Amino acid sequence: MTYSGEVRVGGPADVHELKDLMITKIAVGPMDNNAYLLRCRATDEQLLIDAADDARTLLGTIGDDGIASVVTTHRHGDHWQALAEVVAATRARTYAGREDAEGIPVPTDVLLDDGDVVRVGDVRLTARHLVGHTPGSIALVYDDPHGHPHVFTGDCLFPDGVGNTRKDPEAFARLIHDVETKIFDVLPDETWVYPGHGNDTTLGDERPHLPEWHARGW
Repeated sequence: MTYSGEVRVGGPADVHELKDLMITKIAVGPMDNNAYLLRCRATDEQLLIDAADDARTLLGTIGDDGIASVVTTHRHGDHWQALAEVVAATRARTYAGREDAEGIPVPTDVLLDDGDVVRVGDVRLTARHLVGHTPGSIALVYDDPHGHPHVFTGDCLFPDGVGNTRKDPEAFARLIHDVETKIFDVLPDETWVYPGHGNDTTLGDERPHLPEWHARGW
């Protein structure tokens, strides 16, 4: 089936099947958070991005194979509500951005800095540190050797704009700078964007609107 990236809370997951990686997207919780289960097709190892809410649904999606690791994209509570329960059930290794780990009430096993590599089986994901929505937000980039890149942006990039910076001009300037220099300037238009809430997009769809985002300041 064709992947759309359109999911709703209580509805089925959507699966993006790549040659080396399977990406399962599911929506959970009262804030319609997206969680992403990544599975290496060579080793069957799994990694979860954002144990956002509803541990029962997440653990059902994970299945009996469990997960080796879980990455929390940033410290905001709607992105880790189920983290303690998921980690207790799976004994997964936890990852988060260095500057945000203190705001996550589950101990972080691995502190991530810009450029660090997170592995799921044979697949490599590169962490990009994006400041502004929170001090330590992390995006994960999968540079697919068989196609275009894929990037999991947490709450730093959505269709039609960057993440909420609470009307703080300095925070907005920092976030849009990091998103431009670490995402838009180094990845092609075909790059698929998986945000922390809502539908997916591509960098090509969003790139023409960057001047608008600068002008409006959010």
